[in-house]
Amino acid sequence: MATINDTPLILVDGSSYLFRAYHSPPHLTNSRGEATGAIYGVVNMLKSLLRQYKPTQMAVVFDAKGPTFRNEMYSEYKAHRPPMPDDLRSQIAPLHRIVTAMGLPLLCIAGVEADDVIGTLARQASREGRHTLISTGDKDMAQLVDEHVTLINTMTNTLLDPQGVVDKFGVGPELIIDFLALMGDKVDNIPGLPGVGEKTAAALLQGLGSIAQIYQQLDKVASLTFRGAKTMQAKLEEFRSQLELSYQLASIKTDVELPYKLADLTLRIPDNITLAELYKECEFRRWLSDVLTDQTQKVTIQTNPAQADMFAATTDEATTPLTTTLASDHYQTVLDNDAFSAMLVQLNSSDLTAFDTETTSLDYMQAQLVGLSVATEAGKAWYVPLAHDYIGAPPQLSRDEVLSALKPWLEDHSKAKVGQNLKYDKSVLARYDIELNGVRFDTMLESYVLNSVAARHDMDSLALKYLGHKTVSFTDIAGKGAKQLTFNQIELEKAAHYAAEDADVTLQLHQSLWPQLQQHPGLVTVLTDIEMPLVDILSRIERHGVLIDSHLLAIQSEQLAKRIAELEQRAFDQAGKTFNLSSPKQLQEILFEQMKLPVIKKTPTGAPSTAEEVLAELALEYEFPKLITEHRGLSKLKSTYTDKLPKMVNPATGRVHTSYHQAVAATGRLSSTDPNLQNIPIRTEEGRRIRQAFIAPAGKKIVAVDYSQIELRIMAHLSQDKALLDAFANGLDIHRATAAEVFGVALDDVTTEQRRSAKAVNFGLIYGMSAFGLAKQLGVGRNEAQQYVDRYFERFPGVLNYMERTRKQAHEQGYVETLFGRRLYLPEINAQNMARRKGAERAAINAPMQGTAADIIKKAMIVVDDWLQQQTGTAVTMIMQVHDELVFEVDADKLDSVIPKLVALMAQAATLDVPLLAEAGQGDNWDQAH
Repeated sequence: MATINDTPLILVDGSSYLFRAYHSPPHLTNSRGEATGAIYGVVNMLKSLLRQYKPTQMAVVFDAKGPTFRNEMYSEYKAHRPPMPDDLRSQIAPLHRIVTAMGLPLLCIAGVEADDVIGTLARQASREGRHTLISTGDKDMAQLVDEHVTLINTMTNTLLDPQGVVDKFGVGPELIIDFLALMGDKVDNIPGLPGVGEKTAAALLQGLGSIAQIYQQLDKVASLTFRGAKTMQAKLEEFRSQLELSYQLASIKTDVELPYKLADLTLRIPDNITLAELYKECEFRRWLSDVLTDQTQKVTIQTNPAQADMFAATTDEATTPLTTTLASDHYQTVLDNDAFSAMLVQLNSSDLTAFDTETTSLDYMQAQLVGLSVATEAGKAWYVPLAHDYIGAPPQLSRDEVLSALKPWLEDHSKAKVGQNLKYDKSVLARYDIELNGVRFDTMLESYVLNSVAARHDMDSLALKYLGHKTVSFTDIAGKGAKQLTFNQIELEKAAHYAAEDADVTLQLHQSLWPQLQQHPGLVTVLTDIEMPLVDILSRIERHGVLIDSHLLAIQSEQLAKRIAELEQRAFDQAGKTFNLSSPKQLQEILFEQMKLPVIKKTPTGAPSTAEEVLAELALEYEFPKLITEHRGLSKLKSTYTDKLPKMVNPATGRVHTSYHQAVAATGRLSSTDPNLQNIPIRTEEGRRIRQAFIAPAGKKIVAVDYSQIELRIMAHLSQDKALLDAFANGLDIHRATAAEVFGVALDDVTTEQRRSAKAVNFGLIYGMSAFGLAKQLGVGRNEAQQYVDRYFERFPGVLNYMERTRKQAHEQGYVETLFGRRLYLPEINAQNMARRKGAERAAINAPMQGTAADIIKKAMIVVDDWLQQQTGTAVTMIMQVHDELVFEVDADKLDSVIPKLVALMAQAATLDVPLLAEAGQGDNWDQAH
């Protein structure tokens, strides 16, 4: 075992890293909008040091509040420093608490700076022959380096020993104070010698030695070879007293009287209970998960009471169980008929039961049922294994018999059930001819409606956030990667606890989330009237799937491949060489070094960005980035759709089955994956051709019904602007009407160009576009674009009032709402960083419109589905939802009666102060129907 003298003493310059972490990404906030990025940066650095060096002794040193002896020496010392930003100041106290809970001695000594405390401790250690590692980003600390003291910059992972100091500054550690004094420091307001920078300071010291030695041989200064040497002697004579002051200010004090000894700086066992609370408060979920893996902790204080105060450690020696571990004593594995019958009795008498399935796959169209779990009260859960088939698996009840016995309860509308993402479970059971009814609550949706941006809405994340409990993850029992087991291969003992915990956690999450939702009736309405009814509807849409023409897609893939190859060759010709079009580094070289195109944006590392929006802007003026942009777009279409869709056809149904997600987009919009139906372009020829491959089966037509300019209509309703309301009420072309108002011309005299500009203004304002952004989009000057915006607000003052009112509301309460009560939280609306705050303000203006549009299309799905469920036969089937559009398969001979009904139902889905207009199209494929 290593002794204290075998490992370095680590001294951390907490104040230096606090500021550096604050100004470096990620700029994190928690769901309450409180800044946490600096805390995260410093703690991450500390964890890195602990992992790398495994020290037994360490201290984290911060500047104390109030003036220091340097302020008495020079009243202007640090006088020009701006006050600490509020969102940094607010992070200091929680950071100190975390450091202390990590078991690290935390030091703040009044009257001196952190540098002085570190310098004193380092010299004490050197006298004892101890190796000291100082973790800092401050160049002043280089004066402390010697044979025993090394600096480490954890952010760059670079070490600085005596030779490293010479390599970096041009002088050794013994001359660093002189070096700093000559240069001065604008940040700390150390005056230095006027006109002397790094090169001159290094040249003086290299030529004549220390400042004291320089003054002993001033007549030799003029003979040095640096620029300005001839006049330097006079300057040195004139500013001698100023230079002496600078030397004193730059000197780290190494004899501070400290109320403890080196031996006191011993690490203690972390206080995991406190860490769990603090990580939960900051919403550092991965670290919270880490500390919750420990079931017990042992805290030992190795200092006397005075030192306990000094290090803010107040706990007595104790062994305390973590209170966040859920009790599992009443989890039961059901392996015989008696146990199953007893469970059924409990289910039938339960007011609300948590229900979950365990399967062989995440694909609801392929998944085989392996087991079922239920929970009727907190801590009381059952797992019924049905198909664990590994060698040595114990006998299990018959799947068919269990499902037959459970079917009445599963299909009973009066037996209330709660689950986590029950749409999946509903789809799996449907494959066994069971319709899951009585679905009252879904914890994923409860969390999402409560606050869509507060956390991820998977069970593991929710258990950490709301229960403080780390669940057993699937990878814990199944492994990872290619060797990962499917659930039927997992040992029953592990599988049973995992499955029972899923049901138990789901029930307890509901018991935590539902009371919070009930405090806000509007959120309850969003959950019960919009989100929960969609579970059944989306499950049916997904399972029905959509028919595609794989042969047509194969032809399109070949055509795209040919076009992509042509673009690639043209790009090679313009670049004068072959290169990898997907390589940002090679593109940077060609765009900005070879072709000398303007650098619009840089990456966090300072390299010119080749991001999509950068190339799109460059493509407005230059041919080469236009080629790259087109190449990227077509390559993405080919890989994502024309190549991939045929491979996604389910062999049993002959159709493609997407997965719709209710709890992803912050505004309430649905998203889809495998395949993503929301991202197929509609404005490009290639995108429309892909839509041609979504076809109607024999005897049917594709019918697409979408809302006309729904977000602009919502804007009119929310803003109550009279001109907008009148335009929609009179059925005018809103973009033409806007152009007539903005450009001051008669409606009939509006030109195509004026209408295009008005359309850009209409949609630009919804998405918070600035005059600068509008100018780029229209290809006009910024002043002209600003004039468009100004004239718009003059003619539509209600819109401006809405924007100002919404911004104010967002700043005051931290969220905005849709027309139906959905809350859209804005964690950065009061951020100190202006760019992030402005971004949140733009989101605040757009979110009520986009969120209301999302609510309306969801309500339309519910209204239409209610009508569909009343129809006999399958003349009409809802097959897709994409943005503001619903897509159907309709019997060809029923089009004349069905289309008007669908249009009317969608128009009646919500009541606005302007007409809600739906428009329909039909054809043999999706493109024709749009």
